[in-house]
Amino acid sequence: MATRITDVPEQWEVTASATPFQGNKTGVRTDDVVMPDGTVARRDYQTHPGSVAILALDDQDRVLVLSQYRHPVREKLWEIPAGLLDIPGENPLHAAQRELYEEAHVKAEDWRVLVDVYTTPGGSDEAVRIFLAQQLSEADGERFEVSEEESVMELARVPLEELVRGALAGELHNNCLVVGALALHAAISGGGGVGALRPADADWPARPYEK
Repeated sequence: MATRITDVPEQWEVTASATPFQGNKTGVRTDDVVMPDGTVARRDYQTHPGSVAILALDDQDRVLVLSQYRHPVREKLWEIPAGLLDIPGENPLHAAQRELYEEAHVKAEDWRVLVDVYTTPGGSDEAVRIFLAQQLSEADGERFEVSEEESVMELARVPLEELVRGALAGELHNNCLVVGALALHAAISGGGGVGALRPADADWPARPYEK
């Protein structure tokens, strides 16, 4: 019988903590952490409110993707709709529905949790919940007015298999797109199917919220 492994909460002693930088949404924290041998090591990391991302799959098994310029890596990346949890304790499903509307002017009738990840746990506390959204249709009302990088976004619908191929070929690099596409492919191929995914209101210990 295969061994089942799971991440577990754990918190090592912190003897000192400071926030040398705090931006509009994210910051930098410096903690002095007691190691198992009793020594103290300094750890710097980005503080982050958390994010949601949406793998929106249409009835032709195509995924809604968008191309957006990302200045830190100096590339225009293909991504899935995503955004910050702007309000502490916000229901992540509500945030995801908002982001899908704002970035793609699309709504979905069927929502499930696809996967939860920490993007870079060695250097950031950012947690992301990636949803699977199905039964898509155009949203009601006027399109959300975008600005800055989002003003030149390109939208496309790409077959899931093409995203998997592009990820494995090193042609697609966005974390949420790659993780989401591979997770859905795994679920469909041998993970019990979409019906085995967690409900959209599943608990999320990394970012607790009121249902």
